[in-house]
Amino acid sequence: MVDITYKTNTLRIATAQAIVQVSKPETIQAIENRAVPKGDVFEMAKAAGFLAVKKTPDLLPDCHPIPVEYTGVQYRIEGLSIFIELTVKTIYKTGVEVEAMHGASVVALTMYDMLKPIDKGVEIRNIRLLEKKGGKSDRKAIPENLKTAVIVCSDSISKGLGEDKSGKKTIEKLEAMKLSIQDYSIIPDDKTVIQDKIKSLCAAHYQLILITGGTGLSHRDVTPEAVSELLDREIPGIAETARQYGQERVPTAMLSRSVGGLVGDTLVVTMPGSTGGVTEYIDALFPHILHVFSVLEGSRHE
Repeated sequence: MVDITYKTNTLRIATAQAIVQVSKPETIQAIENRAVPKGDVFEMAKAAGFLAVKKTPDLLPDCHPIPVEYTGVQYRIEGLSIFIELTVKTIYKTGVEVEAMHGASVVALTMYDMLKPIDKGVEIRNIRLLEKKGGKSDRKAIPENLKTAVIVCSDSISKGLGEDKSGKKTIEKLEAMKLSIQDYSIIPDDKTVIQDKIKSLCAAHYQLILITGGTGLSHRDVTPEAVSELLDREIPGIAETARQYGQERVPTAMLSRSVGGLVGDTLVVTMPGSTGGVTEYIDALFPHILHVFSVLEGSRHE
């Protein structure tokens, strides 16, 4: 199965459609009058659809078991066609379009089974996805030409005593999102040096500054203090989200002292100094954090 452990829970919605075509008006009348010998077609088919949605991962090998939090079935009759629309909702890491299509198809198949004794010309047509929301399909475009810098804070690496891995991992993950890096620097764990670097980048109109390292508990870990003193507006949800995401994977993530916020119109985020730490932070925060720039440009909140 596809690895979805790095994803975050979001509201996922999918609506699928199937069409059952009967061959004579009497069949429609029997359905509406609940006169079909096998029972109430709409209610029986709806119940079958509910079961099908829940059983989807039992039948399709690559589908993940998910917490199905809502399933709804709607019917519409147009002439000799019965339109079935089935909607599934969940708050989870992966979408529910397959569950919705599976449910709609079983609703249609149940109707076929119940109607075939009275109508030999019943057909199932056009099973398709009508709409899906959540996940990648709802992501807004990455801002173009976002002037971005990556700073590595480390005494040892700045002295040439070690190799930077977290900064390079940050750049790798940003470039995978089509974000180019205009400034990459390695500086010591010194509050004044960190602040001077941030001020120079802000003066050069950088819009996004990501800092890795110096967020722990040693005496030389001063990155959060250096950044906090410069922030015009802290955005607490940035660090809260990243720590929550990390703690679901590594319990010691609670010890990270990262901060995030705005220095003028520049977004500054501090991250741990390990490759695992920056990977988790970027997975937790991006691309949603980039909505900051839409807000700064005057777009209304959605």
